[in-house]
Amino acid sequence: MTTFEGASRQPRGLVRHVGASWMQAPYPALVADAAGGVVQANAAAARLFPGAVSGAWLDTAVPGWLADAHRRASDDGASARPVRGRHEDLTLEAHPTVGADGDIVWWLVDDTDRVLAETALQSERRRTAFLADASTQLLASLNVQRCMEVTVQLAAANLADAAMLVLPAAGRRHPLAVSVGGGPVRHSSARIDPAAVSGLAEALQGFPPVPSRWIDPATLPPWANPEGFDGPAGSVVVTPLPGHGVPAGALILLRRGDHAAFDASEEVFARIFAARAGAALSAARLYTEQAGITATLMVELLPPKLHQVQGVEFAGGYRASRDTERIGGDFYDVHPGAGPGQDTLAVLGDVCGKGLDAAVLTGKIRTTLQALLPMADDHRKLLQLLNGTLLTSRHARYATLVLASVRREGRLTRLRLTSGGHPRPLIVRRNGEVEEADTAGTLIGALPDVNARTAEIDLHPGEACLLYTDGITEARGGPLGDVLFGTRRLREALADCAGMPAEAIVERVQMLAGEWIGDRAHDDMAVVAISVPHSNHLTAVDGHTRGRYTA
Repeated sequence: MTTFEGASRQPRGLVRHVGASWMQAPYPALVADAAGGVVQANAAAARLFPGAVSGAWLDTAVPGWLADAHRRASDDGASARPVRGRHEDLTLEAHPTVGADGDIVWWLVDDTDRVLAETALQSERRRTAFLADASTQLLASLNVQRCMEVTVQLAAANLADAAMLVLPAAGRRHPLAVSVGGGPVRHSSARIDPAAVSGLAEALQGFPPVPSRWIDPATLPPWANPEGFDGPAGSVVVTPLPGHGVPAGALILLRRGDHAAFDASEEVFARIFAARAGAALSAARLYTEQAGITATLMVELLPPKLHQVQGVEFAGGYRASRDTERIGGDFYDVHPGAGPGQDTLAVLGDVCGKGLDAAVLTGKIRTTLQALLPMADDHRKLLQLLNGTLLTSRHARYATLVLASVRREGRLTRLRLTSGGHPRPLIVRRNGEVEEADTAGTLIGALPDVNARTAEIDLHPGEACLLYTDGITEARGGPLGDVLFGTRRLREALADCAGMPAEAIVERVQMLAGEWIGDRAHDDMAVVAISVPHSNHLTAVDGHTRGRYTA
């Protein structure tokens, strides 16, 4: 053993002042002089550092970080500070006490548990922050492709060296998404055998994952080793992505051979992340499916695009009660006659209520009217049959309707107008005069019997008829926002529309009503304009296409 000169001397300075009691202290403690020689060590220190005996050099008896700290403390004197370092599997904190004679007592505290606790706490904080950020990113979009990309990018950047997302098969192919190191995502679709990767078939069915130690990376098929993943996989985790009722897919995490294998806590954390990703993917897929169904239904529920029939112009406009909706309780349709000389039937209606429920009932009414078209010549009978259908329906709602049968006879256009509890149509003459059609009737779907009176109107070139719902006249606005738009304002607006085409009339009415209400709440609003062009504009048409201009 290497010793230093004067090692046999008696304890002095701090040691003599403290006395022999420090030798029995539960904490390791040793005394070294300014030259770096061990003066004395208590029993706890001797057990920790067997070479720390009186006469030994610190450099050979204690860890290097403690010997270096002693040299600095000898130079700094009373300003010496505690230091921390590792010894075997322990984390020690050494506190120096410098004596007047240059000797330093080092009190050593086992700080291992506290450091481990701090490390675990920091790790949990990082994981919690990661999960919070992951949740924000995953829920930021209801697009399936985007959710797939976020899932594999986050997993490859934070949990593994590469990540692959496998969705349930669409037909015979599985959609795949791969990211290496959190880089760009590659989407593909392939015919794969899930059984070729241990635990993947079970994960796709929603079963708990198998431990990563049960998966041999050497057995991975080529499609499970993504392009850009250098070297063979060293460890693999396969975890399911639970969804809403059905599995959302499975996540494969890969680490290179030169990196540490997944430990148990990392596998558990991967499952927690996968649960969030699965919920987001499931929600995105459900939204996509519902959006597709909605789009299909909307084709039937949305008002049709109107056109010219037998030289008569038809135009319609609709605004739902909520700007975020496209459908509601108002509706209109135009049904051209089956052949030349037959009436064209225009229908405009208003179902009690708003939103999707009202839209469903409008769809039923429109379908029923389509089936009743052979009886369109008899307005009262048609309304009576529709009334019976609504009375036997599960919907406890009523509707108002106005029917307009239109027939072109030379320069004249003859209209038969019948109201079923609906506001009376307005007639715009060439001189700007506005008339109210003399028609009235009972609500549809409210009473067993329907009473209705039909008005017959002749339109000349340059004249028009406007059908509208009460959402127009009952729109509240003005300076204080509580004044009805009313029939008077509507008539005044139409007086300026004499000679205008149907589309221009609809646009003007909608514009004025929209300006009146501003951004206030309102009911559904629908209008249909039927106009007869001036005779020098159109020739005869086939009933379904626009006419041709003539001199």
